[in-house]
Amino acid sequence: MSLLELRGLSKSFGGVLAVDNLDMTVSPGEVRGLIGPNGSGKTTTLNLVSGQYTPTRGEVLFNGARINRHRPSDRTRLGIARTFQNTRLFPRLTVQDNVAVARHGRSGAGLLSTLSAMPWARREEREIQAVARRMLDLVGLGARARDLPSDLPYGPQRLLEIARALATEPKLLLLDEPAAGMNPSEKQELIGLIGRINSELGATIILIEHDMKVVMTVCHHITVLNYGAKIAEGAADQVRRDPAVIQAYLGKGTGQHA
Repeated sequence: MSLLELRGLSKSFGGVLAVDNLDMTVSPGEVRGLIGPNGSGKTTTLNLVSGQYTPTRGEVLFNGARINRHRPSDRTRLGIARTFQNTRLFPRLTVQDNVAVARHGRSGAGLLSTLSAMPWARREEREIQAVARRMLDLVGLGARARDLPSDLPYGPQRLLEIARALATEPKLLLLDEPAAGMNPSEKQELIGLIGRINSELGATIILIEHDMKVVMTVCHHITVLNYGAKIAEGAADQVRRDPAVIQAYLGKGTGQHA
């Protein structure tokens, strides 16, 4: 069974078709690249998968179940997590607490029970903090746990967002341009991190990325969008040579939709 299946997925904004009848199947354990020119519908597709948007038409199926109307928090509990193009960190919380907040969404301990210092809540809070530290170690930020996000350069802030998403134990991790703003050394570290998340944590990954070295290195299969529609799909070498992909990236009409 596929982990994620999009069937005839479409999204319109005021009559403008941002995603156009998209079919895509992602298998468990896969790293899928989702690429295309600026405005081709990539982020809109992730928003439909993660629940920020509701489809105009079509279906989103996760583990075989239709989740079109599920809220983002419901999808997180099912095992879908994501990062965003622009970092969305809590500036007044430490690096570790930024990750711990995400883990609380998987926890039975609410804020009131935590504040009341009930023994089971204290025990669960220790477990939450332990998970947060493990995720920070995984992304290479363990030594910065007590810092504020503003103390981190932009590249490590992107890694902090990934750590926060991983704290929810996702089956499916959606990464929206994680290499944006990273220097070449940081991008190389990101390539290794994506591989570890896939192999060690067993997470299936959908990656939006403009750096083709990152995409071609880590992705098993690639789906290409233009004007909201799928124009190519397959292995990296196959997609790279596809005439429709070459034409789209040469700028013979880039899309209009984010």
